[in-house]
Formats: sequence, C-alpha cells, structure tokens
Amino acid sequence: MKTALKLAITKIGDLLIGNRISQDSESKPIENINLVIPPYQRPYKWTAKNAIQLLDDIIEAKNQNKETYRIGTLILHFDKDSKYNIVDGQQRTVTLSLLVKALNAEAEIGFLNQSLTDNAYNSRNIPNNFRVLERRINNISDSREREDLYQYVLNNCELIVVITDDISEAFQFFDSQNNRGKKLYPHDLLKAYHLREMNNLEISQTEKIVKEWEDLDQKKLSRLFSDYLYRVKEWIKGNRAWELNEHNIQKFKGITSNGNYSYAQFFKGAYAYADMVNHSAVPFVSGMHNLKPFQLDTPLIAGKAFFDYAQHYFEILKDIQNNNKYEGYFINDNEIVKTIDLRFYKNGVGNGITRLLFDTAILLYVDRFCPTERPSIKDKEMLEKQFVVYAFIWAYSLRAQYYNLGWQSAQNYIFGNGAKNSFNIYKMITEADSPVSLLSSLSDKLSPLPIHLIVANKDNLDNEIDGIYQNYLHYFKKHNFIQE
Repeated sequence: MKTALKLAITKIGDLLIGNRISQDSESKPIENINLVIPPYQRPYKWTAKNAIQLLDDIIEAKNQNKETYRIGTLILHFDKDSKYNIVDGQQRTVTLSLLVKALNAEAEIGFLNQSLTDNAYNSRNIPNNFRVLERRINNISDSREREDLYQYVLNNCELIVVITDDISEAFQFFDSQNNRGKKLYPHDLLKAYHLREMNNLEISQTEKIVKEWEDLDQKKLSRLFSDYLYRVKEWIKGNRAWELNEHNIQKFKGITSNGNYSYAQFFKGAYAYADMVNHSAVPFVSGMHNLKPFQLDTPLIAGKAFFDYAQHYFEILKDIQNNNKYEGYFINDNEIVKTIDLRFYKNGVGNGITRLLFDTAILLYVDRFCPTERPSIKDKEMLEKQFVVYAFIWAYSLRAQYYNLGWQSAQNYIFGNGAKNSFNIYKMITEADSPVSLLSSLSDKLSPLPIHLIVANKDNLDNEIDGIYQNYLHYFKKHNFIQE
C-alpha cells in the first residue's frame, strides 16, 4: 500500500464471497482481501437479539426499496503478511457471514474458514446465532423471496472501509469512530491518547499491548481509573475528587517523549532505568525484587509505560480486594475484611463509599511501602496486622457516625472538616518516610469513638457465624476504639 490510510466502499457479496473490496477512492477494486480476526480482538459477543435486529434492519431497507443500505464501518489493518486484520467491525462482519450462509448454504465464505470458536463466547454465540438466522430464513416460505433477500444482502448492502498499514492509526480511528454519538469513557480516551505515543514500537508489540488491555475486565478497568487512581491522586494533593471525564484526564496523560524539562527527564530516567534492570539478568542473578517504576503521587510516562502502569495497579487492586487465603500477596484471610465483605456491608451508597476509602488507603500504602513481588513476612505483618486496622478504624469511623453517607460528607471527612477521626490519611501516607513513622503518626491521630457519636447498630458486637463477626463495630471494641 502506498498510503497509510485508504478509504473505500464494499458490497457485502464482494467482500465475503469475492474476497475483494468493491472500490477505493479512485473507484478501483482492491483484490485479494484476506480478512483475519487478530488475537487482540475481543470475542464475538453479539447475541441472537443483535443478529435478528441486523436482519430486520436489512429487510426493512429492502422493503423500502433502498437501492443502497449502508450497514456500518469496517476498519482494517493491512500488515506485513498481506493480511487484513479487523480492528473494528468484527461483530457485524461475522454476523453478515452467518446471514449469507443461512440464506445460501452453498456460498463459499473464506472468512469463516479461520478458527472462530477458540473461546467460550465464540463457541456459544456463533452456532446459536447461525441457527436463529437459519430458522428465521426458513420461515420465509417463498423461495423467490428468499433469493431476492440473498441478492439484496450481496449487492445492495455496503460497508464503508478504512484501511491503514499503521496499527496505531487504526486504533486511533477505531476509538474516534466507535465513540461517536455515545458517552466517551475516560479509560478509552486514555488508551487512544497513549497509542499515539507508541509510534516507535513494532506492530507486534503494539498488538500485544492492546490485547493485554482488552483482556482486562473493562468495567473494572474503568473503575480503577475513575474511582481509585483519580481520587487518590486528587486526595493526596488536598483536592476534592468528583468525576473523571474527558475534561480532566490530563493527569493521566503523563510525560511525553518530547518532554525535556528537568522534572520530566528525572522521571523518564527513573522509569527507563527500572525498565532496563527488570528486563536484564540482574534481578535473577542478584535475587533482588524487580524495581517498581511507578508511584501514585508522581507523574506517569506516556506511551507503553501507561499500559504497564494500568496493568500494575489493576493487579494490585485486585489483590487487595480479594481476601482469599491462598491468592495474592497483601490481603489474605483477614478477619476485618471478612466482615466488611458480608453482603449487607456491600449494599448501599454509604457502604460503597466507606469501602472505597478503606481500599484506596491500602492501595496507597502498598504502593509506597510494599514490594509488589514477594513481600517479606515483616512487610505483610505491618500491613495486615497494623495498617489495615488503622485504615479500617479511620474509614469506618465515618460510616459509624452517619445514617446516610454521601460524597459531600465523605470528602469533608477526608479534609478534616467532618466527624471524629477526620483527617487526610492519604497525605499522611505520602509524607511518611517509612511504615514505622506512618503507623506511629496514625496511632497518635486516631481516637476512640465516644459511644454517643455512633449511630450504627451497636447490638451483638460479638456475634459471629462461621468464624465471621457480623458487626464491624466488633473490631472497634477489640482494638479499644470505642469509648463508653
């Protein structure tokens, strides 16, 4: 290909049966289109409802005598092996292939010859959607009507096609196209931004990074940025945190490759050094831990480092929130967490806010003081037996003093303008030079709650079922943080 970006239009029949794109911007066909679903693509998640809706839309267009029915956009990455990798449009293209096959079992569709059932979604949805489409087609009793519909799909239904040999450009176009007309999620915007900073990487590296990103639970990834990382970054600085959106995501854009100020050179140098050491034989030979190239209270580095950053904190937060005895490094079979993991402490806005304060405090502590690989027994004991207790008392002192807890009261509490034990624990963590000094400061700062200030249920503090105490105030009593 001579240009990095090529626009074209194709009929469905040309694309799926003729293996060509009908015409480019110069009205010339593009031959030998080998459509491939690359490994970084998400699974095929369209259900029978989506497939039937597409068929109904096509039938309606045909009944309205629309000469051309434009179904959508197909974004392709043309790689060095002369394959056309589908960056966007996989769901629609697979469904159209199934529809053509349902209309004519003899149709030869090369696209369907690749392995499409390599995961649970594909294995379930592809055969199910084909059967649903086939039943719907078989309900058309008039064979001539079926043939007319078949010819309409092949010759009158079209896709706009965008082809590029630049993988970063393909992903950028995908993000701008896919988000048009609907809410833009900050983590998706950040993905597009940081892909633009990766033009120097090999295509295979970029594809691997994107696949790893897409393999993460996208709802949890969105929450990681909006509920945890964004809030921690603001609270450390003494700022209130309301909503991460397209207007304030600059704090996650980081230092670009062109950044040459002294502070930028320092942080880029620190990241580059850690990355170099971690990819060398030094950690293995010396037995040392991998160097951690991130801190939540420092700028991040744009490009590939951003994706490493996201994966790093995604895994730490997952570990913190999983109290399984045998999984993870940091929170394992903790008795306090067992109680606040009970279903009735997970329901409601106030409980959600309180748990978020607790989890973010632990996240920041781990980030500042704990090795993320093979922490020592001392590291784990200081975290679980001491800091977790203090973080719990701090966060749940707020919950204990409010019947109805909202974000206004919670942020007042963080900044020292609220109820008993109100102070900015996040600032204290980042200003401490060691866990010992932090724990000492917290022991001085936290006070027992006078019993008359506690509005939470104070009954049955020592009631336990299957070894789990049912009232979180039990731990206030156990650690002498209730004042009669």
